[in-house]
Amino acid sequence: MASSSSSWELPLVAVCQVTSTPDKQQNFKTCAELVREAARLGACLAFLPEAFDFIARDPAETLRLSEPLGGNLLQEYTQLARECGLWLSLGGFHERGQDWEQTQKIYNCHVLLNSKGSVVATYRKTHLCDVELPGQGPMRESNSTIPGPSLESPVSTPAGKIGLAICYDMRFPELSLALAQAGAEILTYPSAFGSITGPAHWEVLLRARAIETQCYVVAAAQCGRHHEKRASYGHSMVVDPWGTVVARCSEGPGLCLARINLNYLQQVRQHMPVFQHRRPDLYGNLGHPLS
Repeated sequence: MASSSSSWELPLVAVCQVTSTPDKQQNFKTCAELVREAARLGACLAFLPEAFDFIARDPAETLRLSEPLGGNLLQEYTQLARECGLWLSLGGFHERGQDWEQTQKIYNCHVLLNSKGSVVATYRKTHLCDVELPGQGPMRESNSTIPGPSLESPVSTPAGKIGLAICYDMRFPELSLALAQAGAEILTYPSAFGSITGPAHWEVLLRARAIETQCYVVAAAQCGRHHEKRASYGHSMVVDPWGTVVARCSEGPGLCLARINLNYLQQVRQHMPVFQHRRPDLYGNLGHPLS
C-alpha cells in the first residue's frame, strides 16, 4: 500500500545502532554523538538499543557495572535529552531496582525520556532470554536479571503512542497484541540479537509484529563484536503497518531515519479491520487489553 502525505509534515524518528562494550563512558560518548546527530537532522525521538549502557563479559561484571535509575549514567542521558530537545528511548538499561540489596539481581529496563529529560515511562523486560543454541552457546539472562512484573501502557509522544518492549519480547505476539489493543501505534523492540538467530528470525519477526498489530515497529539493535565473548547481528530497522521495511541501518554503528505517518496507519486499519474480526469466543482474548 502506498502512503500519501507531505513527508515534511510528518514526525521524524532516528534509530541508533551501536556496539556497546564494558566501557560505560565510551558507550555514552558514542550514543551521545548519534543522539546529537539525530537532533541536528530534525528527529523528535531517538531510539537506542538494548544494553546501550554496556555489554559485560559475564554476569558478575554485569552486576558490578549496573546502576539505579537515579545514578550518574541516567543523569547524563537526562541532560542529553534536555540539551538536544528530543525524546529518548533508552532500550535496555541494567537497572539496580529497589530490591537490589535483597536479590543482588537487576532489571532490564526500557526507559523513555521526554525532551525535558523527565522519565515518562519505564518497562522492565518480562520475557528473559534463557536459551541454548547450537553454534552460539548458552545464554542465561536470568542469572543476573529478574523478569519485570507487568506491561506498561502505551505512552503519547510527538511521533505517536509508543508501546515499550525489549528484544526477546518480540517472540511473544500476546504482548504486542495487548499493547496494540491498549492504543499503541508504534511498537519498540530495542535488541541485541545474536549471529545465529539474527539472519534466521530478526526481520521476519519484526515484520510479523507490524503486520498483525498494524503498528509501526522500531527496532534499534546492537551490532558487531562487543568483546571476545559476544557479537551482535545489527540490522536496525523501522517497519510500517503494512509490513514494509521503510528504514534500515547499514553495517556498523550509525543511524537511520524514518517518518511516522499515522494517517497511513489509520488507512491500513480501516482497509483491513482485523481487530474487529477477532473471535475471542473461539480462542480466548490473546493479549488481554491492559487495564
